[in-house]
Amino acid sequence: MSASSNDHPNGTFSDLFTKEDFSLYSNAMTFMRRPLVKNPLAKEPVAENADVVVLGVPFDMATSGRSGARMGPDAVRRASVNLSWESKKFPWEFKLFEHTSVIDAGDLVFDCGDAEDMTQRLEAAANQILSSGKMLLSLGGDHFVTLPLLRAYAKHHGEMALIHFDAHTDTYNNGSRYDHGTMFYHAPNEGLIDPKSSVQIGIRTEYKKQGHGFNVINAMEANDLSVAEIVSQVKAIVGDKPVYLTFDIDCLDPAFAPGTGTPVCGGISSDKALKIIRALQGINLVGMDVVEVSPAYDQSEITALAAATIALELLYVWTANKLSASNTTA
Repeated sequence: MSASSNDHPNGTFSDLFTKEDFSLYSNAMTFMRRPLVKNPLAKEPVAENADVVVLGVPFDMATSGRSGARMGPDAVRRASVNLSWESKKFPWEFKLFEHTSVIDAGDLVFDCGDAEDMTQRLEAAANQILSSGKMLLSLGGDHFVTLPLLRAYAKHHGEMALIHFDAHTDTYNNGSRYDHGTMFYHAPNEGLIDPKSSVQIGIRTEYKKQGHGFNVINAMEANDLSVAEIVSQVKAIVGDKPVYLTFDIDCLDPAFAPGTGTPVCGGISSDKALKIIRALQGINLVGMDVVEVSPAYDQSEITALAAATIALELLYVWTANKLSASNTTA
């Protein structure tokens, strides 16, 4: 076979396999088709020039309900392919990846079945990424993964405000050391977050209101209030403190997100969640995660698609803030 037989009217086969404009179905393994860089700290241009690192955390050993969130990062990445064809996500007016360089570092690797090893490795990995000056978008995994992430962020930002979308407060002082309902009991006690400057949105399960500490906009209130009213409250609560935003997909009603471990009826819609997130431009957003997608219980990928869209909107908010700060200092 001659060398010319490898030619193709549109280029060589190597060109065809490496071109950026893939179909919706080929090689769908990274978030928004961003470059896969297994070592985000590598001394190479793609890694060094990255602004944001996407890191999956395939962990669900702290789950109290249905398991399966360990498969969440892969499901969210694959669903994100449906969003990647838009050069700028509606209704945003700028092209995200022209202003923010994003790489996907794949998933955290830890000893299977060892929750302590995962906890230590995740905190260390997040700390190194943040120390390099990069932003981190984490994809869970069950909600416990937020605790080691907060420990890493606190090393760089001190005590933070928390914006927490969820059906549950996760402030319960029970269960084992590794429990996805106890993170926000431990985090204030460790000085990672300030409950008075934090807000929980979408809550619709039992919690002790007396001495709770956190500001709560429960699901009934969130469904009745306008987006502007909710965002006004949130911004007044967090002020100018550094903000970590964590989105448990079960904040959404099961009609919009059935694929999760602990679904609860009466949640907010995906439309309302996206509108709230977009309107949070201007907060001092320093960290973010989307968790608790359990694809085994999903239907037609609607939960994974909701999670991927929320993650993308968070990147837009962070980038919009960066552009606003740049215009202010120009």
